[in-house]
Amino acid sequence: MELLWFYIAIVLAISDEIHSKIMWSVLNDFYIIFGGLLNKIVSSNLQAWLIHEGLESVFHFIVLSIVFLSLEIGILTALVHFVIDVVHSLAIKRMNNLEHKALHFTLESLFFMLIYGL
Repeated sequence: MELLWFYIAIVLAISDEIHSKIMWSVLNDFYIIFGGLLNKIVSSNLQAWLIHEGLESVFHFIVLSIVFLSLEIGILTALVHFVIDVVHSLAIKRMNNLEHKALHFTLESLFFMLIYGL
């Protein structure tokens, strides 16, 4: 139980990779069409982007809730991943893929260390 925070951060990182692979490799055409439709339905690019981030968080909620058999962990992972994505996208404009993943892993690890590591 002492390393639960680490397992959650690892599974969340894997879930993020799975999400990226599914969306950009398997469902690429659908994802582009969906994004275009979403952009037409809502009134701004910001709303479309927030909906995208929200849907990604739902994906992480489902995956981590199933892996850990815990709605609490699913909700917390979805929430922290969403908040980190939104804040760093607004505050940090230039970030390569490795820096992005390292930022997420570090902040998510710290968050779950505070909750489950103490």
